[in-house]
Amino acid sequence: MRLLMASNNAKKLRELERILAEHGVDGVELVPLSGVTAYDEPVEDGRTFADNALIKARAGARETGLVTVADDSGLAVEELNGMPGVLSARWSGRHGDDAANNDLLLAQMGDVPDERRGCAFVSVCALVTPDGAEHVAEGRWEGRLLREPVGENGFGYDPLFVPAEEDAEGAAGRSSAQLSAGEKDALSHRGKALARLVPVIAELAGK
Repeated sequence: MRLLMASNNAKKLRELERILAEHGVDGVELVPLSGVTAYDEPVEDGRTFADNALIKARAGARETGLVTVADDSGLAVEELNGMPGVLSARWSGRHGDDAANNDLLLAQMGDVPDERRGCAFVSVCALVTPDGAEHVAEGRWEGRLLREPVGENGFGYDPLFVPAEEDAEGAAGRSSAQLSAGEKDALSHRGKALARLVPVIAELAGK
């Protein structure tokens, strides 16, 4: 079975490949967007991660005739009622300006005490088949928001995020941007969401 990952992010494909291998699922050829005839990518104007993931997965299945997986993700801060959320990449008003997004979030949270700085990276992955069946799965990576950026390895809000696994008593307290790629993959919110879609993919591949 050919399975379209509605992204050109090689890391996302490798992550899904690893998860399928770990669960013993074979017979699946993962295809990036660059591996299919180009189509106009849809506007991600949903109000939730699930909305946007479904918008992308539906478009992929409709335009290519392939079973399609897509994800949408971002940072949800408890004190801000789950924001930046779906606006994470453009929180400062300019899409993809990590430094500006981080600076604005830190300013908004400046007076919030440590005990109220809980947050989570959230990913929602959607799988849509050409005949219209839809499956949605969510993964969360819980943690705490720092007061200044720490670390150089990550991107986006990684320098501001201390995972719960690192925040426990006796832990080093490293930010997501201080973790190795392997350590981050093992805890990934996207990995958790994708893993929940494995039974569906396995069933489709076995048909």
